[in-house]
Amino acid sequence: MSADQVPESWREAIEPVLAAPEARKLGGWLRKQEDAGRTVYPPRGERLNALALTPLDQVRVVILGQDPYHGPGQAHGLAFSVRDGVKVPPSLVNIYKELESDLGVARRENGNLEHWARQGVLLLNNTLTVEAGQAGSHAGRGWDAITDACVQAVVDRGDPAVFILWGSHAKKKASRVKGLGAGDHHLVLTSPHPSPLSAHAGFFGSRPFSQANAFLERHGRAPIDW
Repeated sequence: MSADQVPESWREAIEPVLAAPEARKLGGWLRKQEDAGRTVYPPRGERLNALALTPLDQVRVVILGQDPYHGPGQAHGLAFSVRDGVKVPPSLVNIYKELESDLGVARRENGNLEHWARQGVLLLNNTLTVEAGQAGSHAGRGWDAITDACVQAVVDRGDPAVFILWGSHAKKKASRVKGLGAGDHHLVLTSPHPSPLSAHAGFFGSRPFSQANAFLERHGRAPIDW
């Protein structure tokens, strides 16, 4: 991946990482995977959608995911989101349930979260690609440093923001970012992952959406229309 593929608002923040050997190695490895006939999701042109739809200077909330959905037609570059017309995945069903309980927002049948992204919710996966049918297959290939740099850029920007960390994987990623500790001026919300395997262990009832909006309003920033 080259710097000219990165949306302009993010280039300065992540250009140093893209210049590193690990990033060039990642790009070459992805090309080899596709040349070998392996299907990679999301397709080229959509892998940086989270950055394209949410410019750095507009980020108000960061929601961290793990890696893209690995089923046909699902992933389109936004964590937890699926394309229009695709069945809402179980984790997103639970997110919608909590949103309804928290703010009274009726559960949607559409799993496309672009309307969140366009309001300043950065829906960023740790790993931005995956092989079809192979969850986690591109983990450890070099995406971590790139997406860590994206999160660090939001922290360093100065404007108070909300970081919503669902599950141990998101918490681990945040632990690598300077400025997300106790006493810093951002709000960090943690809970178990919304997966059906863990949602009943503390995700339900965590009320991240109302807490995020209350924090934004206290700091003079517009709330999210979830």
